[in-house]
Amino acid sequence: MSFSIPHNAPNFVSNQRANEDVYWGSARRPYPNGRANHGIGSGLNDLFENKSLPMYKDKPYSYAVSRRQAPWYKRSGVWLVFGVLSLLNFYLFWTYLRPSVQATVEDDYGSTITWNWLKKAGDTAVNWELRREAVKDAFKLSWDGYANHAWGMDEYHPITKSGKQMTPTGMGWIIVDALDTLMIMNLTSRLSHAREWISTSLDYNQDYEVNTFETTIRMLGGLLSAHYLSTEFPNMAPLSDDDVGKPGEDLYLEKAADLADRLLGAFDTQSGVPLASVNLKTMKGVASHDDGGASSTAEAASLQLEFKYLAMLMGEKLYWQKAEKVIEVIDNNGMQDGLLPIFIHADQGTFQGYNIRLGSRGDSYYEYLIKQYLQTSKEEPVYLELWDEALAGVRKHLITYSKLAHFTVLGERQDGLLNKLTPKMDHLVCFMPGTIALGATDGRPLTEAKKSADWTQKHVDEMELAKELTKTCWGMYKAMSTGLAPEITHFEIEDPPQMYRHGPLSSLDTDFSDFHGDSVQWRKDYIIKSQDSHNLQRPETVESLFYMWRITGDVLYREWGWEMFKSFVEYSGVEEGGGFTSLLNANKIPPTLKDNMESFWLAETLKYFYLLFSPTELLPLDTIVINTEAHIFPRFKLQRGLTTGWTRKPRDANGRITEEERDKLPTAVSDAPNVAEKPTVRRLRVVEATSHAERDGKGRLVTENESKGKAKSFAG
Repeated sequence: MSFSIPHNAPNFVSNQRANEDVYWGSARRPYPNGRANHGIGSGLNDLFENKSLPMYKDKPYSYAVSRRQAPWYKRSGVWLVFGVLSLLNFYLFWTYLRPSVQATVEDDYGSTITWNWLKKAGDTAVNWELRREAVKDAFKLSWDGYANHAWGMDEYHPITKSGKQMTPTGMGWIIVDALDTLMIMNLTSRLSHAREWISTSLDYNQDYEVNTFETTIRMLGGLLSAHYLSTEFPNMAPLSDDDVGKPGEDLYLEKAADLADRLLGAFDTQSGVPLASVNLKTMKGVASHDDGGASSTAEAASLQLEFKYLAMLMGEKLYWQKAEKVIEVIDNNGMQDGLLPIFIHADQGTFQGYNIRLGSRGDSYYEYLIKQYLQTSKEEPVYLELWDEALAGVRKHLITYSKLAHFTVLGERQDGLLNKLTPKMDHLVCFMPGTIALGATDGRPLTEAKKSADWTQKHVDEMELAKELTKTCWGMYKAMSTGLAPEITHFEIEDPPQMYRHGPLSSLDTDFSDFHGDSVQWRKDYIIKSQDSHNLQRPETVESLFYMWRITGDVLYREWGWEMFKSFVEYSGVEEGGGFTSLLNANKIPPTLKDNMESFWLAETLKYFYLLFSPTELLPLDTIVINTEAHIFPRFKLQRGLTTGWTRKPRDANGRITEEERDKLPTAVSDAPNVAEKPTVRRLRVVEATSHAERDGKGRLVTENESKGKAKSFAG
């Protein structure tokens, strides 16, 4: 009988060959245009099912072990019969009774990639260690694809097997961002390769503008996390060249300090709020080329964990002072209920526009409030006060419920707090449930937190909100054909909306059943627009699953994470050693691939999966804080002369800065109207004055000041 080579047969020449051999035994149908339908992902996913291992490395198909016994007429004696029966018993035991079987190959680093056949149908026990190893293998596959095809590059395109630099000689965007994941997963040989590149090739003295925020959270955060883990946990991927007294002992810290000094130029503004970009060579800040030159609120206010930890390490107060000044300036605007517009003028320190949301450009400001409080071991209560105020504002103004299943929705106020609620959630918003749970418990297990003297009904309500929001975020995945969430989700809600302040609702009991079923009413609450159906390998939902599992101990969050991981493996894998890629359209099967691996796939998403399936003793939450790029920092006491250098201005009964204190503020702040209320009042007056009110390009009413071309800069 003839044997035809499959269209998507593995590359028998590539040095990734050893990795591929594991997967092709269960490869499936081809993609259109010749790409494998699920690429490597298909093969990997099959390893989670009850299938046979390939017998021969060179065969692209599986060959199950034969079940035939030798014919009776070929038996040579009793011993032969005994041998056959023994082999049969051995086969039956390993096939049906043993809970898992391994397929192992050697990779390019001399270690092994092991894909395990996990729980068989009917098994009740789950081996979380094996699931964690599956995540590690996915990381290895992604890292090795990058190392083979784009080593040292800032961007990696898995399908075309190519890379690209973001700056003239590269930032180490992928390598530095993944350092602490390599350590946590104990991937010593790969870490050694990365460390060698950092030591010999990484140079930040480049005449190029970089984003202040992204460079801080990914590069500075990555280097600081690597320093922390390598010094405090020497058995994590141990390397001798970073031991005490060795020349490379402070490599990560030295690189971090050099980079931080270059980033400081972004803070050299009249207000102290950093500019959007900075030139690494000249060390001068650069205003945003968009958005009227304004900085993103989240970007300006999400640099504090990194610079404050570096200040503690180096004993350099300047890092601390620059970082905390930003929060003081923001708070002096006196924004209503702690909710901020998403743009801020760096020079004036006042806000631009009315758009309030916890998605893009707003998200990590709120995240860093509670994490700053925890970072300094709860010795800076001002940040807890800011967090509590903001969370109360979220419940009052932004939380609503879907129409049918009553899913909890964290919406947006795109035109100020007194205007219409938009029932839209970026995937980025899904950081919030985990952060709420962290704030309610300080990272302690829920059973322990409940026993503390400071546990109140407020914390009970916060945990319930965290659980409901997590369920909503998980539903984003279940609503998609691939099981991978879209970038943005809209929701069907009541008109007028049922708000949290009207009385919280619990979602209807649903197991997120079959997507295609006629009775799946919950699915109608999720509105997925075609332009929002891409999946960028984002981590926010698995991040919250990790926090919720650690804090509540409910295994449901682990199971949701496992389903999510399998969907990534199934639909985002790339053949021929490419690794995994983003999706242009995650709402059709097969999905449309994007040909880009985000650095946070290695730095965040896979790290959170790994920690979700790990024992809780690994990096206990009440001893660390995790930055918005999933880099690990320690909690520490205020020391070395570092202390909170500011206090909040006195507020009146409505939470607004008193008139006496406002008179002491800079003119730009004290003269600005309240962004949450005044725009709405002015708009109503325009409507009352004329039925032909001027509108902007989006059909929104334009205020008198705007129509005269005056700058829109508002505060409270």
